[in-house]
Amino acid sequence: MNIIKIYGLGAGDLDQLSLGVYKELTSQSGVIYARTLDHPVISELQNEGLTFESFDETYEAFDQFDDVYKAIVTGLVTAANDQDVTYVVPGHPMLAERTVQLLLDREDVNVEIKGGQSYLDDLFNSLHIDPIEGFQFIDATSFERSELQLRNHLVFCQVYDAMMASEVKLVLLEDLPADYEVTIVSAAGSKEEKLVTVPLEELDRAVDLNNLTSVYIPPAEKGQLNHQFFRLREVIRDLRGPGGCPWDQKQTHESLRKYLIEEAYEFIDAVHRKDDDHMVEELGDVLLQVMLHSQIGEDDGFFSVDDVIQSVTDKMIRRHPHVFGDVHVEDSDDVLSNWDDIKKREKGGAPNSLLDGVPASFPALLQAEDLQKKAAKVGFDWDDVELVLAKVEEEWQEFLEAKKNQDTEEMEKEFGDWLFAIANAARHYKINGETALQRTNQKFRDRFSSMETQASKVDRDLADYSLEELEQLWVHAKQEKEDNKE
Repeated sequence: MNIIKIYGLGAGDLDQLSLGVYKELTSQSGVIYARTLDHPVISELQNEGLTFESFDETYEAFDQFDDVYKAIVTGLVTAANDQDVTYVVPGHPMLAERTVQLLLDREDVNVEIKGGQSYLDDLFNSLHIDPIEGFQFIDATSFERSELQLRNHLVFCQVYDAMMASEVKLVLLEDLPADYEVTIVSAAGSKEEKLVTVPLEELDRAVDLNNLTSVYIPPAEKGQLNHQFFRLREVIRDLRGPGGCPWDQKQTHESLRKYLIEEAYEFIDAVHRKDDDHMVEELGDVLLQVMLHSQIGEDDGFFSVDDVIQSVTDKMIRRHPHVFGDVHVEDSDDVLSNWDDIKKREKGGAPNSLLDGVPASFPALLQAEDLQKKAAKVGFDWDDVELVLAKVEEEWQEFLEAKKNQDTEEMEKEFGDWLFAIANAARHYKINGETALQRTNQKFRDRFSSMETQASKVDRDLADYSLEELEQLWVHAKQEKEDNKE
């Protein structure tokens, strides 16, 4: 089995090449393979008579970098079938060099790393930074925003053209302001070294970029990252901690219960209004309640927000095997059926009652609908909507009978039965009772508000109107709404 010997060319000119590597390369009699010819050392070695064969054209043949690197490795392994191969790469072979890692994973070829100089030492020196403070080295050709640790010193390598710089810029602008200063470093440590500091928004049009270019992002201040989860967690911890807020410190799971319900309903109000700005605000208030409960759990030593996040993440993966596994589904009905089956297995089989899954703290109308849905799954349901409507009429007559008898308690019971039957009728017509009633409530709000406006125009108070006059205002408000529709 032949050998592929890999040499690093350093980050700049020939002066950065170690004497040992220089001697070995200049002693080569055959062709030397290079990932790219775009490196100052190669042009200098060519002047000394060395012959190079590059893979530059491979970059043009593929859309994805990973495919490029795999093709380069295939070419090198094929060449090594006949003889030993010398392969040179920019920098150090073991630093941000994907082709080397792919070669090391191969079992059909021997690989020898023969050395080279990493540019990181020169980079740290040029930027005057100490990596022990926190440092992250990122390949600009392959990274995710979620990977970035913006509180650390951040260096992007392989920012070799404006398109790559633009991609880096657009990702960073998701978290940092447009005027955030970044430094473009080229040929670190060589006599061609150049450092240019520019606003982030100018990154892809400030200077010429090449294979020796890196981009340095200095650590961000906490206050610039208030949109990130770690900051919210820190703020809640500080509010509950020593020297924090007395109100937050004394809260318990029990004392906060009403706020979670209130914030959820305020978000639903924003949804009804299609008010995106208030949706953001109200969702933040809901999240605040989740964080407060999680911090209380952590303070008490029972659970933390990490447990909350892991619980819901694991649950979503388990209950979506059609996404994260090999289960096939035809439609959303299959998804719901799988969900219920998986939920039963998680709970150790069937619950004591099919209705146990409907929280008793649900709003009454929503609870009625869910109870009926659960019962319908085992066939306990009317199969003809006309029978449902007859039941509505029956319950109403029973209410009137209780009213006739002046039995207040029985009236309340029968009225509840009537509402339950109404909810059932809505379900059979695939109408969400909660949504329907909310629309009616909003309609009443709008019309009553119009009545108030009409009264204010003539400096009167609604309480001064007779019932007949109020009816006229109501009719006018209703007609005004109809006219606006047109």
